[in-house]
Amino acid sequence: MKIAKTVFLAGLLAAGLACGYSSKSSTPAIAGTMPNISELAPDSATSGGHAFTLTVNGTNFASNAQINWNGTAQATMAVSANQLTANIPATAIETQGTVTVTVTNPGTSGGQYGGGTLAETSNNMTFTIN
Repeated sequence: MKIAKTVFLAGLLAAGLACGYSSKSSTPAIAGTMPNISELAPDSATSGGHAFTLTVNGTNFASNAQINWNGTAQATMAVSANQLTANIPATAIETQGTVTVTVTNPGTSGGQYGGGTLAETSNNMTFTIN
């Protein structure tokens, strides 16, 4: 009788584990909104010049989007979904050449089960330092 109870409990435990519990599935992140730059203002500066405010015009800018200056995120202020600004320090324009400017919309979290959106970075625009 003792063996029968043990076998029964083992079977019940195995059936319970096999049928009732599974880990929560996670949903992969989907593509986010792609920002697009149409204009930089100004689009050039004189090397050795003063700090200035860069205005980036375009479309699909998230409220927490960031302007990237040569790949480095800058402190960015969202004016609207079509315009962002960032203060560019004088040290960033000390040497003649070109700088790549992009905008990144950060990804969003999907919560407990995953999902959300991926970060998306805009087309490149060139800023010229004369």
